[in-house]
Amino acid sequence: MLSLLSGSHLIARKRFYMTDKTIVLTNTGSQEEARKIARALLERKLAACVNIVPSVESAYWWQAKVETATEWMLLIKTVQSKFERVRDTVAELHSYDLPECIAITIADGSKEYLNWIAESVQP
Repeated sequence: MLSLLSGSHLIARKRFYMTDKTIVLTNTGSQEEARKIARALLERKLAACVNIVPSVESAYWWQAKVETATEWMLLIKTVQSKFERVRDTVAELHSYDLPECIAITIADGSKEYLNWIAESVQP
């Protein structure tokens, strides 16, 4: 089937691959809480990097009404095999009744950066 594709499609197809790397998203109600969760994830070797993005305006349904809040977004870079422990750590340290904790698979990226993520979460 690959031989039937045009040259540009063949190149694109060869480059695409799925990785075991993931970005986990969660939001917190304060900078202090964001820092506490980030530090715990790093110290437990569950994340290679955690970006804390300040002043994210969130609008959401909660208890049958629309709410808004200013939050701090965490972008947690890790590997899929660590997701369950990342989720458990977020739940353990988070002040929300129902903290967001979703994983987005990284389909592709710089080989060196993806290797760094994997090396950083090894015990």
